[in-house]
Amino acid sequence: MVRGKTEMKRIENATSRQVTFSKRRNGLLKKAFELSVLCDAEVALIIFSPRGKLYEFSSSSSIPKTVERYQKRIQDLGPNHKRNDNSQQSKDETYGLARKIEHLEISTRKMMGEGLDASSIEELQQLENQLDRSLMKIRAKKYQLLREEIEILKEKCDMGGRGIVARTSSSITTEEVDIDDNEMEVVTDLFIGPPETRHSKKFPPPN
Repeated sequence: MVRGKTEMKRIENATSRQVTFSKRRNGLLKKAFELSVLCDAEVALIIFSPRGKLYEFSSSSSIPKTVERYQKRIQDLGPNHKRNDNSQQSKDETYGLARKIEHLEISTRKMMGEGLDASSIEELQQLENQLDRSLMKIRAKKYQLLREEIEILKEKCDMGGRGIVARTSSSITTEEVDIDDNEMEVVTDLFIGPPETRHSKKFPPPN
């Protein structure tokens, strides 16, 4: 089984932190010993636990001699050592940026549900809370866009409805005017005689 990458930050759980310290301390002491034996290097290692307990390793007769050798070497380097310090600072900054990028990549994979095997319950709870907050923001933005679309559609419907009403009113008014004009027609034929005999009186044919 492939082990997931450990996130480089302080372990909050005290028990887990102590267990990790013991494992990493023993591994570091072992590597220091291997380096001194395999490569014939002078190695001095000093470790203080969170509670102040001292752990040390020296490939020479004593650590103070190695420290004295280090201090003498710094004096011999003189100004050149400052340039080396600047170079080391640049390396440290590059390393820090690389760690940040790695941290972001790990966080992204966890957000996608990957690489959760090495996560504790507290880390999973924090991740769940973060996802809930992100989901709430996404939903709020979605509802806002939907409301804006609905308002735009309502405005379009209102404008279209007013146009239909205007056209309908214009048609009805024209028809009413036509009907009124027909009703206003007046008979202009000329009749002679009393009104009751207008339709029955006959004229003799001309001679």
